[in-house]
Amino acid sequence: MHLAAYQIILITVYAFIAINDSLISNTLTQPAIAGMISGMIMGDLKTGLMVGGTLQLMRLGIAAFGGASVPDYFTGAVLGTVFAVISGKGAEYGIGLAVPVSLLMLQLDVVARFCNVYLLHRVDRAIDDMKINRIPRLVLSGSFLWGLSRAIPILLMLLVGDAAVSTITENTPEWLMNGLKTAGGVLPVVGVGILLHYLPTKQYIPYLLLGFFLAAYLQVPMLGISIVSVIAAIIVFKKDSEKAEHPTVTATNNGTFEGGYDGDE
Repeated sequence: MHLAAYQIILITVYAFIAINDSLISNTLTQPAIAGMISGMIMGDLKTGLMVGGTLQLMRLGIAAFGGASVPDYFTGAVLGTVFAVISGKGAEYGIGLAVPVSLLMLQLDVVARFCNVYLLHRVDRAIDDMKINRIPRLVLSGSFLWGLSRAIPILLMLLVGDAAVSTITENTPEWLMNGLKTAGGVLPVVGVGILLHYLPTKQYIPYLLLGFFLAAYLQVPMLGISIVSVIAAIIVFKKDSEKAEHPTVTATNNGTFEGGYDGDE
């Protein structure tokens, strides 16, 4: 089976729209949704759901918080479904192909984020110069580039074929892959550092250390840590609720009284 022109156009347009939607609702980029829509375009909904659903299980518990780059299972679901249908080898072949695609797009995701840094500096300069009318155009330009970061690779892979995926993965220079991996590893650390700066970390250091101990030394999986986190959240919530019912009254230097907990007022 060969791809028709309308199928290539529809899938490319969908990729452009979906990646921009990820900045708002993060719905269209879910692997299960991507596989379903790609399967409908290819005329094989069952294969699309099998590929997308399997990748959705791989994606559970993974999110790009704080600028982190994670495997792009969205692109993997789209291309895995397409190549599974046109090759006639079934969903297993598509899933096997989707994994290296997702890892390859992990590196390109870092490049896509770097491309918008230039526009961000232009926005800062426009604010400093009070040229407010330029800001909407720069923001839309960033959205356009972000959409192309997925639309162009998907379009090229659809035009060239599934052999291109294996060729690119096997022949990419090691120094380039290592550099992008290093950049992708630094971004999550910076993002987590920014989040911890604004969160009441000092108040919850025991829970932070507990999570680190479970992950680093006991190798507890993400689901287990999540369950412990829910228990800790319930304990903190009940504790704060009790304080709210019985507020602490403290005297101040000017003779007035105010209530609150742990000096947060």
